[in-house]
Amino acid sequence: MAFAFWHATESLARVMAGRSLAEGFLQDIPAIARPQARHMVYGVLRRYGEGEALLSPLLRETPRINIMALLLLAVYCLESRPSKSHTVINQAVKTATLLEGGYYRNLVNGVLRNFVRRREALFATLPETARLWHPDWWIARLKAAYPNNWQDIVAACNLHPPMALRVNLRRTTQAACLQRLEEAGMEAELRGSCGLLLKQPVPVDRLPGFQEGELSVQDLGAQRAAQILSPSAGARVLDACAAPGGKASHLLEQGDNLTLVAHDIDPARCQRIRDNLARLGLTAQVRVADAAATFGDGKDQYDAIMADLPCSSSGVARRFSDVKWLRREADIVNYAKTQARILAGLWPLLQKRGKLLYATCSLFPQENEDQIGSFLKQNPDASLQHEEHCLPDAEQDGFYYALLQKQF
Repeated sequence: MAFAFWHATESLARVMAGRSLAEGFLQDIPAIARPQARHMVYGVLRRYGEGEALLSPLLRETPRINIMALLLLAVYCLESRPSKSHTVINQAVKTATLLEGGYYRNLVNGVLRNFVRRREALFATLPETARLWHPDWWIARLKAAYPNNWQDIVAACNLHPPMALRVNLRRTTQAACLQRLEEAGMEAELRGSCGLLLKQPVPVDRLPGFQEGELSVQDLGAQRAAQILSPSAGARVLDACAAPGGKASHLLEQGDNLTLVAHDIDPARCQRIRDNLARLGLTAQVRVADAAATFGDGKDQYDAIMADLPCSSSGVARRFSDVKWLRREADIVNYAKTQARILAGLWPLLQKRGKLLYATCSLFPQENEDQIGSFLKQNPDASLQHEEHCLPDAEQDGFYYALLQKQF
């Protein structure tokens, strides 16, 4: 466990210093320690705020960031494995001897033993937001936006994320995929026209048919995007922020004779789009392009545009647990400005009577219905054809969709 503690401490300290797990540094952990270290890091981040609130009365001052990371990890392990308290403390102290020259070894030992002794009293005095595992400003925004069901949303956001699959209906059927999963000992249920919901998540490389392009991993809420936009046969389609290619490939799987252009600002992420398309046996033009840049004179016209825009990711925070640590309330304003700029740049590229799907994985109105309301006021040629909030629950993450049509 000390080996996993060491690597988990290093990774968690990076997040606490402002780096994102999306940078992939968890993949640099040796394979023998990676599953346990990953479990610990995600566990601490999922319970945002609780660990700090529990430790605060036990610390005279905040220790160095790597020591605080070790304490947070140890408290999480003490909570998730109470029968192993002696082992957890022993291994955490052993890890502390390798940090900062062992200077904080006694502090770690004393704080953790004190936590075990005072556990019930510490939990009894936790503030509400610490119990809810979300920042204060986040909870305040959810209360304002969803006064009648914000508690249900918070509870869903604290669950482990579900694992859903999308069946490539060009290669197989839902029933055939379901049978192959069951034969491999994986329980699943049919969802929608092309979805499957697994009872338990499994590594992607264990999924029968995945390498053959019969399946993709995609949240059920995310699968709604291509279903709502649903371009007509022969349409020319732009996916403006396409990586890693889930929505683009879904459009191609369900559409007939589509010409699809996929943009992303990151060359490496564009390669991921190409890899996913190749695995699924699909073809698209993949271009490195900045969706926030000026799009020119609008001569390059499309019948349909998928605009899955950068956002706070508040609807998928349980899947990307560091988001709650890294986001600040001021970020919402900045995301809204970026979204408005991209939306204004994409609109001239849409043909008359064409449709644009505005999509985010945010729960906050400023990035969703407020954004669309402002756009409609500024663009009299735009009409709202469909609006959909997919709130997080046990089966899907949170998304917002607004289908716009250009009238003239």
